[in-house]
Amino acid sequence: MLDHLVKGATVVDGTGAAVYSADVGIRDGRIAVVGAVGAVREEARSSEDAAGLVLAPGFVDPHTHYDAQLFWDPYATPSLNHGVTTVAAGNCGFTLAPLNPDRPDDADYTRRMLARVEGMSLVALEEGAPWSWHTFGDYLDALEGRIAVNAGFMAGHCALRRHVMGPDAVGGQPTDDQLARMVRLFHEAMDAGAWGLSTTQSGTHSDGDGQPVASRHARPAELLALARAVGEHEGTQIEAIVAGCLDRFSDPEIDLLVELSATAGRPLNWNVLTVDAAVPDRVPRQLSASERAREAGGRVLALTMPILTPMNMSLGSFCALNLIPGWGEILGLPVPERIARLRDPAVRAGMLRRAESKEAGVFRRLTDFGRYVIGDTYSARNRGLTGRVVRDLARERGQEPFECLVEICAADDLRTVLWPMPTDNDPASWALRADTWRHPDVLLGGSDAGAHLDRMCGAPYTTRFLGDCLRGRRLVGLEAAVKMLTDVPARLFGLRERGRIREGWHADLVLFDPERIDAGQATLVHDLPGDSPRLDSRAIGVRAVWVGGVEVIRDDVVSGAVPGRVLRSGRDTETVATK
Repeated sequence: MLDHLVKGATVVDGTGAAVYSADVGIRDGRIAVVGAVGAVREEARSSEDAAGLVLAPGFVDPHTHYDAQLFWDPYATPSLNHGVTTVAAGNCGFTLAPLNPDRPDDADYTRRMLARVEGMSLVALEEGAPWSWHTFGDYLDALEGRIAVNAGFMAGHCALRRHVMGPDAVGGQPTDDQLARMVRLFHEAMDAGAWGLSTTQSGTHSDGDGQPVASRHARPAELLALARAVGEHEGTQIEAIVAGCLDRFSDPEIDLLVELSATAGRPLNWNVLTVDAAVPDRVPRQLSASERAREAGGRVLALTMPILTPMNMSLGSFCALNLIPGWGEILGLPVPERIARLRDPAVRAGMLRRAESKEAGVFRRLTDFGRYVIGDTYSARNRGLTGRVVRDLARERGQEPFECLVEICAADDLRTVLWPMPTDNDPASWALRADTWRHPDVLLGGSDAGAHLDRMCGAPYTTRFLGDCLRGRRLVGLEAAVKMLTDVPARLFGLRERGRIREGWHADLVLFDPERIDAGQATLVHDLPGDSPRLDSRAIGVRAVWVGGVEVIRDDVVSGAVPGRVLRSGRDTETVATK
């Protein structure tokens, strides 16, 4: 007997093949039968009429930070609501494990680092996760059997370094013995199921003390020793971030990425490739790393988002503006002193010069302050400004846009919410994106779901992208769009029997209305431990989501079931060749 039968669905199977109508039966967590409409005679415990609806494989998000959130939110919301059934976590070199049992304070250091570098709520991290593990395997075991989404985890370089070197991980170099211990610890993590190595050398990644995170101090020899370890385990990967990911790679950075992949004999992915027709040389430069890797026997893939992710800003709390060269020193001052400095015309002029410099990289996109829209305000003086464009307000007040924005924020003691409007929402940029998506070394993703919770909400990229493909710009056909969200990332990660609708494969599925599929506007909610805020987005047009054949979402509401699996390298993933 079937557990459930979806009747008369329009099946998009994930391979890119043309859609077809079928009945799809689920049994024991697998797709038991895919048959012609009306031809499946086996009885089913439940069934539903899916005429006019699309049945697709569950989406795979290749870049999330759900490592902590899964403890208080087993449903990985809002990703699961938007059809994501498998998430890759442990990215950017940041993981919650391993933790050295001889240094209990390392857990506090890790929490403060994640709060700073990934914008997670410190209160939620402290109250929402048990922090009861030591080894990477302990951490995976703590999640096993209690999550609704499938999740795989990279082993973070920062945690490995901290475990072995302690506080010296920041600023120090390992001895030969320490490096050997680090490699052994990494082997143990992969034996337990870690998907491979994640690491960062990005200048934007600082810990809770404001110091460069541990992996930023690693020299190439250390990175290559870890890469060699990756190559000794089945079904593993590398994820690496360097400073040039934000704009353009330097030659040494390309050399490093290529050598890491070739040494491991495993794919390496990085994020995020920003596509902007106003910077036409960026995409060719960034993808030259992929060309070089293929020549060297490796494979380097770029993650890029298929939507423009709304991101709010503030002069009052840490956000992307703090990462502009020279801005962090000013925006990190106590609020009264910060306001005084921001009101100084000479200071503002200096900040704007730094913001327009080459060193600002991709953050230059955030500095057209006339395009900002005012969000939430808090003072009587700012009443009625929500939704207004700064350029219009500056014109009315006879001020420069940045001066006008500063005065508005100062009236709210810098609590004003600011929404920068994208500068790359033009037809030429969208045409360039469509071309870029088709490149064999480009992968859709980079949502950062689970991180930067009160600043951005990238999780709904799946439904928003499909809605745009079906009813908006229509840059990609439905079959190709679904393949980009399912089979392509599944094959990159070597996921065994996931990413396609095929008899015998895991029944990770999403059923949606093609006339409605979309994502609602991001809104601020207070549902984290400690009543901390995050941005959430409602899924529109998603009828149901199944993980392992069990219904986990019905009409944007979680069912309470937790059928998800911790996906472990080797058991649940197979090696992906680079040659």
